[in-house]
Amino acid sequence: MTVSPVAPAAAGSASRDLSRARAALAEARETDDRLIRYSSAHVAALRIAAAVLAVRARPVRPGPRRRVQRNAWVLLAEVAPELGEWATFFAAGAGKRAAAEAGLERAVTEREADDLVRAVDTFYELVESSLRLTHQPVLPTASEPQSVLAQSWMQAS
Repeated sequence: MTVSPVAPAAAGSASRDLSRARAALAEARETDDRLIRYSSAHVAALRIAAAVLAVRARPVRPGPRRRVQRNAWVLLAEVAPELGEWATFFAAGAGKRAAAEAGLERAVTEREADDLVRAVDTFYELVESSLRLTHQPVLPTASEPQSVLAQSWMQAS
């Protein structure tokens, strides 16, 4: 199978989406609140799907024959059929995410939240390796001590 090169703009967008997904997944892992854990993990999955769509989806031309608007999970299954089962799985959890975000205590169990975090971890790894984007190390912010900046720069070289 030949892999087409990813356009720089699409690669940048996908990298940003994956970075935002990592942040949402970190939030899910760090909280003790199962509702936030579930919601953050589901949002991470959406951001992972957005990364795939940034690379694989093609814009729809405006006009009278324009298709009806579809959600990210439907689009994901269309542009990446190999991720169709994942799309179905995460689409099924959208209602629970909405209930969790609304603060409904019975919306999600501890087990469901933990299981979703593990599923999103797996989904992330699968998508990251399938997109074959060049990983760029994240450099520390300017507010960190200069020695940390220098060490980070030397490690990245």
